[in-house]
Amino acid sequence: MVAVSKHQYQHDRVMRLKASRSSGGKHRTITTSQTKGRLALVAVAAGTVSSAGVGGATAATLQAPAEVEAPVSPEAATVEVDLATNDTALSSSGTQAAPQILAISEFKPVANIDEQLDKAIQYNAERAENERAARSPSVVKPAEGAFTSGSGVRWGTLHAGIDIANVVGTPILAAMGGTVIDSGPASGFGQWIRIQHDDGSIAVYGHMETLDVTVGERVTAGQRIAGMGNRGFSTGSHLHFELYPTGSGAVDPLPWFAEHGVTF
Repeated sequence: MVAVSKHQYQHDRVMRLKASRSSGGKHRTITTSQTKGRLALVAVAAGTVSSAGVGGATAATLQAPAEVEAPVSPEAATVEVDLATNDTALSSSGTQAAPQILAISEFKPVANIDEQLDKAIQYNAERAENERAARSPSVVKPAEGAFTSGSGVRWGTLHAGIDIANVVGTPILAAMGGTVIDSGPASGFGQWIRIQHDDGSIAVYGHMETLDVTVGERVTAGQRIAGMGNRGFSTGSHLHFELYPTGSGAVDPLPWFAEHGVTF
């Protein structure tokens, strides 16, 4: 046995440790280029699977390098893709469907086209009239002019109405919508017009020079029905207006007009 000094023993131990460190496994670091290589490989694989899904039948084989730590380049990974052609895919799907032929019924002209057109024109006219009536006020002043006389006793007799004076031919308007029940000559009035309103009341217009409506005609508030005149028992061109709320028994028209926002 060879005797070894303490100093020699420590020296040999240090040398063995150095040798062990130099020959032992090294810690390998993954560089940025290696990381990029791995990401590129994953991207290629993902693109291959996507392409296979669009094309039809696909077989994709990814071969990675043995050493994962080695830098990955386009040559380090091999992608094998087999895509079925469209012809091959279509051939296995069967025969193509035959084109469909749509049947079109024979054209037949409308037999009563003129009648239908007349009904459409009438309907549109009635709708326009109803819309105009809806936009119109419910009660209007029957004529423009000077208020010359109210309702009450005059010269010993009842003057059952109001008078509005103006020149001959001044438009006289329907105070409220309704149906004409009289239009023509009348004792004391020369000519008159009576209109029964939708609420059952009746208005009387007297002394007109001209008449613009006939019995049975439907009128709306504000529609011209006559021209002012001086016919009958009259001292000048004017409109005499009377109101019968229930169809009989004349009342002073002024409060009725005031209730509907019409003043004289």
